[in-house]
Amino acid sequence: MNLVFFDIECASVHKTTAKICAFGYVVCDEKFNIIKKEDILINPKGGFHLTDRRGEKGLELPYDYAEFKKHPPFPAVYSFIKELLEDKNNLVFGHAIMNDVKYLDLETRRFHLPPFNFEFLDSQIMYMTHVGDFSRQFGLEYITENLNVVFTPHRAADDAYATMKIVEELCRLHGAHPAELAGVLGVKKGKIRDHNIVKPTSSAYERYITARDAAREQRSRNRTKFYIYLSRRKRKKSGRLFGQAFTFSRNIEDEVEISIPLVGRIYEEGGVYSQKLADCTVYVCEEDDATVRTKNARQMGQLIIINISQLREMLDD
Repeated sequence: MNLVFFDIECASVHKTTAKICAFGYVVCDEKFNIIKKEDILINPKGGFHLTDRRGEKGLELPYDYAEFKKHPPFPAVYSFIKELLEDKNNLVFGHAIMNDVKYLDLETRRFHLPPFNFEFLDSQIMYMTHVGDFSRQFGLEYITENLNVVFTPHRAADDAYATMKIVEELCRLHGAHPAELAGVLGVKKGKIRDHNIVKPTSSAYERYITARDAAREQRSRNRTKFYIYLSRRKRKKSGRLFGQAFTFSRNIEDEVEISIPLVGRIYEEGGVYSQKLADCTVYVCEEDDATVRTKNARQMGQLIIINISQLREMLDD
């Protein structure tokens, strides 16, 4: 059995189109001895329109863009890539591989080629499962920083090499053969068959998603409860907090066992609650709150910013 690590770079990506300009791969044996490393350049048959996730800052690929035009388009290398990835003797890996698999699928649709059919593992999911942190996406540069891996990010063959080094390190840490690593980590393969793509995952990741979604649903219910309560409060015409408008951080709003009684006390003392920062005079948050609303509040110099304890002291005076 050989191990195949691959990465793809695109000239442009849209919802229904991905114009591949580089397919990089590394083939190694079960002991991670490299058999072949290659960067296959591809004429994307289109211009380069690369942006970040926000659609703003352009991504610069470490290539001479004019060089891509000297190479054939995707159909010319399709058969080689298909054979490499579909070979049953090859165990296929990628990093954040779902993107690359989607790019391949979109190119087969664009050029009316037969779909890909292969299984694959994701080193990103494996690493996240290993460290027990699914709250963020761990990129190649972050993970390889402590592995002394020298590579050029976004050069497809180099990214494939960095992916190999991550899997090699995970095998070393878990004392596992590459073919056994997924089982040790509880990771499930992804697959593409006839244009249908199944994401790679892990038992730990699925538990995280279940807990995250449940927490989101609870926050949504709490927020609805909070705003329904708020809509029923009536402003008093006097009181020691008359003229003061309070706004809570999102985190405090969502803790309805805390937020609703505090809002009740504020209205009893003549104050009001404002959903808009621009209309409030007192903002309540915890000191370590780094949410967007709180960041915006800290930038508004005219606001009084206090924590829950200070609010309770204010209400008890």
